[in-house]
Amino acid sequence: MRVIFLDLDKTLLWEDYSPEPAREFIGSLKEKGFEIVLNSSKTRAEQEYYRRAWKLREPFIVENGSAVFIPDGYFPFEVKGVRKGSYTVIELGERYEKIKAILDNIAEKYGLKYYGNSTPEEVMAFTGLPEELVLLAFQREYSETIFRWSREGFEEELEAKGLRAVRGSRFVNVIGNTDKGKAALVILSLYSRLGKVESYAVGDGENDFPLFEIVDRAFIVGNLSHAKAKNISSIDELLEVMG
Repeated sequence: MRVIFLDLDKTLLWEDYSPEPAREFIGSLKEKGFEIVLNSSKTRAEQEYYRRAWKLREPFIVENGSAVFIPDGYFPFEVKGVRKGSYTVIELGERYEKIKAILDNIAEKYGLKYYGNSTPEEVMAFTGLPEELVLLAFQREYSETIFRWSREGFEEELEAKGLRAVRGSRFVNVIGNTDKGKAALVILSLYSRLGKVESYAVGDGENDFPLFEIVDRAFIVGNLSHAKAKNISSIDELLEVMG
């Protein structure tokens, strides 16, 4: 079977964050028999929005590898984890409450702005997200996103406190001791119980690099460089080069 991990921002989604431009691409992957696993910095609530739009049923990875959400009945075997609604959740990162508390203690020192000390209107200005998606983005469980800072050094201070500061395409994501690659390995180990797996990944930022390291074929949208990833201009090009 073929499993593909897909980033969202600047990979499947662009300035207006609409799911529509990627709908045909997702449909093409389904026709080719891919298992489509979203692997993004976005929250569970945000990813559920896009999963409904694209009619995805597979597991998904939230908040930069912080947790793996497996829908009930997806695998024909028991998966151990935490029960949340209709999911079994394998938690790999840190709880949001701890991350926010640490950020709150250094926010003034570094001039940090993040979800936890911003209004919805400020987040709309920082991100360009429409209001309905901003409200979903506020439903954080395992990470924070730093939109703005007035001085450097906060990343080192966060790491000294046991957190990771991961650069995305525009912002800095603050998470526990995990990454997109670690979470993808969890999913690949589950799929491997069903048969031989060929794995793919598509992303655009440095936070995707750990994911590129563990898949068979990786693709990076844009101009960043990674030794294991082939550069493509957009997802439209992917189907041509992937075969």
